[in-house]
Amino acid sequence: MPIPCASCKKECFAELLGTYVLVTVGPGSVIVASLFPNLGSLDSLLFIASAFGTTVGLMVLLLGKHSGAVINPAITFGATVAKILNSKYFVPYLFFQAVGGLLAGLTLKELFSSTNTATFLGSTRLANGITPLLGIVLEAVGTFVLALSALIASTRLKKPIYQGAMVGSTLFILILLVGPLTGAGLNPARSLGPSLASGYYTNLGIYIVGPILGAILAGLLFRAMKSNVKKSKNLVCLC
Repeated sequence: MPIPCASCKKECFAELLGTYVLVTVGPGSVIVASLFPNLGSLDSLLFIASAFGTTVGLMVLLLGKHSGAVINPAITFGATVAKILNSKYFVPYLFFQAVGGLLAGLTLKELFSSTNTATFLGSTRLANGITPLLGIVLEAVGTFVLALSALIASTRLKKPIYQGAMVGSTLFILILLVGPLTGAGLNPARSLGPSLASGYYTNLGIYIVGPILGAILAGLLFRAMKSNVKKSKNLVCLC
């Protein structure tokens, strides 16, 4: 049986690796923060947001030249709709991003299997008072901003360091704003890996539907506004 996208093995491996690192470090920071009960809620949030933002920025610098460092299934949808990402990468990227997230979930389970934690390996969860519908809206809006920022960075910023800074800063701010409400998934792979590894499936669909919907809307808007923009080879990720 032929390997899907046999000509883009480098790109697929980069997406798997980048997603794996993000979903290991990001949710891992949630677990670590929970181990310090004396750490204030704001300090914990800043620590987690910094971990995610810094990791994404580094992945852009290290892997952007190989695959664009999309490392987010939702952004894959949005970038394809916007015609920034070649459609031949759509299915392979989704597959390897999902695999990367699942492997990261298993890694977290191994690393923290003996740790008494109520975070379910850093799974995304709704705060008290947040309904599933509101959760979808918040995740969609957050990912919309994230995806639009990624598309702008990929076509307007030429230096990887600037791309990484924009991506990381955007994610950092969104986690500060949305994190206390939904956990700021904004990335199906980020939510899927820890949830499946920990067995926590409550509201998992919110973190798949919301981000994909938001990214698609961002892609449509970007495509309408920049219909004459050529495909960029430097697509960066927002995860």
